[in-house]
Amino acid sequence: MGMEATPDVEGFHEMTDDYYSDSEVVSHVRDVLKSATQGDVEHYNELVGVINHTEQLEVDQEALLVPSLRSLSGAVSSIDIVHHEALLSSIFRMSIWNYRRDAMDALLELIVSLAASSGKFVDACLDMLVFNFLPPPTLLSFVTQPRGLARKEEVLDRVHSALGDIADLVPLAPLRLLPIIIQRMPRMHTREAYIALYVESMLRLESGAIGELVGSTMLMAVVDRLIDLDMEIGWEDILQEDSSKGIFDMELEDVEEHSDDDKTIGNELPKGSLTRQSLGGNVIADKLDTLMVLTCEHLKSCTENGRLVKVFETLIQSFQITVLNAYKSKFAQFVVFYACSLDPENCGVKFAVVLADIFVSSTQPPLTRMSAVAYLASYLSRGRFLSSSFVASILKRLVDWCFAYCHFRNGEEKTMNPAAHRVFYSAWQAVMYVLCFRMRSMMDVPHLKSQLFHMPLEPILRHPMDPLKVCLPSIVEEFLRQAKAACLFTVSETFLFNNVLDSEFSKAFGGMERLDMFFPFDPCLLKKADRYIRPSFVFWSMVKTTYDDDQDDDGEEDADDDEDNIADDARRFGENDMAASFEEVDVDLNEFESSMNKMSITPKNSLKYAMGDDIGIPRRMPARIRPSTSPW
Repeated sequence: MGMEATPDVEGFHEMTDDYYSDSEVVSHVRDVLKSATQGDVEHYNELVGVINHTEQLEVDQEALLVPSLRSLSGAVSSIDIVHHEALLSSIFRMSIWNYRRDAMDALLELIVSLAASSGKFVDACLDMLVFNFLPPPTLLSFVTQPRGLARKEEVLDRVHSALGDIADLVPLAPLRLLPIIIQRMPRMHTREAYIALYVESMLRLESGAIGELVGSTMLMAVVDRLIDLDMEIGWEDILQEDSSKGIFDMELEDVEEHSDDDKTIGNELPKGSLTRQSLGGNVIADKLDTLMVLTCEHLKSCTENGRLVKVFETLIQSFQITVLNAYKSKFAQFVVFYACSLDPENCGVKFAVVLADIFVSSTQPPLTRMSAVAYLASYLSRGRFLSSSFVASILKRLVDWCFAYCHFRNGEEKTMNPAAHRVFYSAWQAVMYVLCFRMRSMMDVPHLKSQLFHMPLEPILRHPMDPLKVCLPSIVEEFLRQAKAACLFTVSETFLFNNVLDSEFSKAFGGMERLDMFFPFDPCLLKKADRYIRPSFVFWSMVKTTYDDDQDDDGEEDADDDEDNIADDARRFGENDMAASFEEVDVDLNEFESSMNKMSITPKNSLKYAMGDDIGIPRRMPARIRPSTSPW
């Protein structure tokens, strides 16, 4: 049953009745829109009234809304951005979360039609869809509960589908999407659930239909937000430094669990230790923890879909731009660690090689190189998924660089100079730190043991730059203790250890410069994120040292590593492509001290704690190491 060509309509409500065909309603809406541009706004205002709802509607109200939205989709060419501003404003304020399926579909059909009809509407349509990443405040508690998950998926499936449709119809739309997403991103002090829902949609875009166009920017934006939250967590709120503790004294791998053999610690935690409980109640830490879990789950999904290697390229690029030199980064870097653990042979190898390449590059700033080698040392020490063969290959590259640096400075340096050679001291400290964790596992594999004994370690120690006097004493002590047990050196042990003692007492009275360093992959203290890291993480209590009894060997790392193929991967990336670079560093000593203080994360430990023998070796190393407290 139809109408006459030009019906006499008493009101817009009558036009949405089933008595009229869809084409007749669309024709009428065009007339209403045209009349509004000529000053006749009676029916136009009635149309705006039908659309203008910001709350959930009754069934009969939605029955009127659906045909109205559909008729507007057919008349988008008649919508004018100036004369129909009120109508457009009402449309773009609508929350999809408030409507049932028919209304949701009709509204999104209209949004896609508007975006495709004119470039003038594209940004507003994209903004409206991004706005709908989040539910109205009244629905937040519902959609974040298990019973509301179906509703959330129902809405977000449609929102992301609409974004894909617009991208197909308007090729430039994805380029205009990123700034809108960044602008709409909830602020750090917004409720955790809002931030999590928003980031979930960002990650969904990365792996969705338009991921090829916006995926990398989405992932980098998520990493940026992780760093923003990370930097908001203040150490002063959760840590009181205990200067009497060394780096190998204070690791607490789990507050809730204490190892049976850790009798010296008992049930009390060392004063000043940074613990998981010390973060309890920290709202920013909880938000970061939640976002870390979302990101790790996303990376896990990428692995299952065969996308991780490609996604890792973006992740490592973001790491170099955002994380590597981030001031006070504490936990965000574990996203990269987790990705490496998911694919050690590709991502795991690549990350180490990239860090090594950054370090040996003379074009990088000194602090960037120092940060890279600190990350590298921490990663090689803590990555349970890295074979001893691969660790040895990267370690050799660092040792060769240090040896070449010393050789280049022969006859030039008569005394140590921490300010001028801070990159060198950082590298040597990294070598010792890795060997503290890995020396025993290398000694247990014949060809790695031979390789270790052929590394030019001793000439570096004996060089006039005297790295043992500059590097962090607690690392020097543990390294020398293991080296002694392994018979690694022929040089006089008394000479080595007495030099460390003299140097430490000198620094205690304001003498030599220290080289404090941060180790960014010390234990993760975020409770939820830790369960992703822990299975692939080496805690100090797991480490078998060269001075431990063989009876206690739990076989964590054994000669099977010898048959690993990861070393071949390392050679493929160019482990033997020695790129040692040397540059004169003209740095004011006060500026150097200031820079190093900013980087310092380890306790200002001294050898003044209990000595176990006449060369200054503690009787036993405590079973745990304190997590990093990097202000870097």
